[in-house]
Amino acid sequence: MLFMSAAMNYLFFSWVGVTTVLLALVIYGNTLSMREEDQLYLNSAEQVMLAAEQRTLIHRMHTLARVILGVAIVSATLLVTAIAAWVWIGFHS
Repeated sequence: MLFMSAAMNYLFFSWVGVTTVLLALVIYGNTLSMREEDQLYLNSAEQVMLAAEQRTLIHRMHTLARVILGVAIVSATLLVTAIAAWVWIGFHS
């Protein structure tokens, strides 16, 4: 039974760590999206330069979205596993 308690602690703290990383990534993604909306094109020379920055920013946001999805899946999996283990321990003790 002591092993299951240690495993529950490991699952819980792993979930907390992954979820913290997820929240940090979501906040970072939101700051990127705020920068995207604040673009102002003044003339054609600046438009070319800023358009390249805009494409880079959009590419970074799409890549970040995939990373956020992966971390969210890991977080959800850890949470479901921790809940299932908690229920299993409750039924078998």
